[in-house]
Parts: sequence; structure tokens; C-alpha cells
Amino acid sequence: MKTKLLFTLFLTLIIVFVFGQRDFSGSETTKLVLLGTGNPNPSPTQSGCALAIIVRGTPYIVDFGPGLIRQAAALSPAYGGSLEALDVKNIKRAFLTHLHSDHTTGYADLILTPWVMGRDEPLEVYGPEGLNNMTKHILNAYEEDIRYRLYGEEPANNRGWRVNSHEFKKEGIIYQDSNIMVEAFPVPHGSWPNAWGFRFTTPDKIIVVSGDSSPSEKIIAYATGADILVHEVYYKKACDSKPEVWKNYHAHHHTSTYELAEIAGKAQPKLLVLTHILFWGATDEDLLNELSESYKGKVVVGKDLDIF
Repeated sequence: MKTKLLFTLFLTLIIVFVFGQRDFSGSETTKLVLLGTGNPNPSPTQSGCALAIIVRGTPYIVDFGPGLIRQAAALSPAYGGSLEALDVKNIKRAFLTHLHSDHTTGYADLILTPWVMGRDEPLEVYGPEGLNNMTKHILNAYEEDIRYRLYGEEPANNRGWRVNSHEFKKEGIIYQDSNIMVEAFPVPHGSWPNAWGFRFTTPDKIIVVSGDSSPSEKIIAYATGADILVHEVYYKKACDSKPEVWKNYHAHHHTSTYELAEIAGKAQPKLLVLTHILFWGATDEDLLNELSESYKGKVVVGKDLDIF
């Protein structure tokens, strides 16, 4: 028994070392997976903005940052992971907070790679105005690749590359099935005209995702009493030393540690998960210290491949 326990601990350490995976999950019904916690800066330790909410084995993707498909694959059984839902051919539903490049440069990968790996139905995507045009241009850009796979020697179905893109313009429910209800709400992201957050209600969890946002009363309203609030953040001390133009930009487009502490203090989620993190040389402890000056709730500094 002791030998078996030691082997299990050793194997867990190997998995964490190789994949960076931390599993905080306690529910078999709903899991939140951070596929990418990064931002426009090309951090080698943070993939682009993306997460997955898995309900009863069905994955729902939020945002399409660079690397999201390979991050999903890393947690699938084919590559040593434990989440069958993230076998990429199973990815069929996705939601987009806004059209900034760090949230969308993985969109072509989201469309094409699951199809190449066997997805046999169109991808259903929900996002703000401009999504339909982006989708059309991506499919046009890859027209030759799609044609070759369909009519060349490689076997491929004629359904999985297709996309049904759905634009929403109003706050409220934008999607619902037997697993999940998705509500969209507008958030302030500087002068960007069309940015949104999401509230996901599953049979046993309420998960709120801020998207890119400066402090927002909408986020507080939708996150009040939520099980998990996933919120962007930047390290305030480092921002204070930046040129005025950048301090002004971040103040209007994003949320500092101190501002997030105030938001979380009002909303009181059971768990606050930090993502889209601008460290600027800070450590996890630095971020948590700034937050903890006024917020005493449970906080996790999100890492790529974390599972909640």
C-alpha cells in the first residue's frame, strides 16, 4: 500500500512538472479549465486567452487565444491527460468576449484542427458584432486547404470545417441547452465598442467570466454569490512606474489588483480565479499581497492547464 501511494505521488509530481497541471476540481458535473491565462505579451509560460467549461463531458470554449487547441489536447487522454471532453474533435461550442487579437488568433485553429481530427458537425460560435465577418474571412483564407482536404487523397468529412456564427447585441441569455445557460453582459474595455462578460449556469455551478474589463458594476451584479469569478488583473505597483500614457491605458481598459479586491469584496464569489494576468515582474505572492490588503476571500493565481 505504501509503495503504491509513493508511486501515485511520484506520478502526480511528474504530471505537474511536465504539463503544469493543477487540479482543484471537486465536481464531476462541472469543471473549469484554464487553457490560457496570458495577454498580448508573448509570455512563454502563458498561452493566449482561453478557457473551457466542461459540463457532463461536454466542452464549451470561451475565447480563442493562440495555442488553445494544443492546450486542450494536452489534457486529453491522447496526450496523457484525463479529460476525454478535451479530445479536440469534441469541441463544438464556443463563446467570444470580444474581437481583440489576443482573444481570436486561435480562431482558425479552433475551426480547422478539430475537423481534421474528426469533428463531423459545424462549429457553433457565439460572439459580438463582427464575428460573422471574421468567420467568413477566415474560411476564405483557408479555402484552398479545405478544398484539398475534401477532394484530395486525405479522407475528410464535408461538415466539420463549417461554422455557424451567431452574433448577439443585447444583454441576456444567448445560449441554452440541457447542460448550461449562458448570459452575456456588456463590460467597459476602454474605447473598444463591443466587449462582453459571461455568466454560465450549470446544474451545480455558477461561473462568471469578466473578459477584458475595467471595474464594472455589471460584473459585480452577475458575480454576486457565484461559485467562481474568473477575472482579469494587473499588478498595480508595476503599473505605477510606467509612462503616463500606459498608466492611463490600463486604468481605462483593465483592472488592477486593488480594484479587483473591491469587486470581489462586493460580489463575494466562493472562489476568485485570476487570468489575463499582467505580472510585469511580479510573483504570485506579490499579486496576492496586493489583493489581500482589502479582500480576504479565496483567490487562486490562474496557471495554464489549471482545473477547477
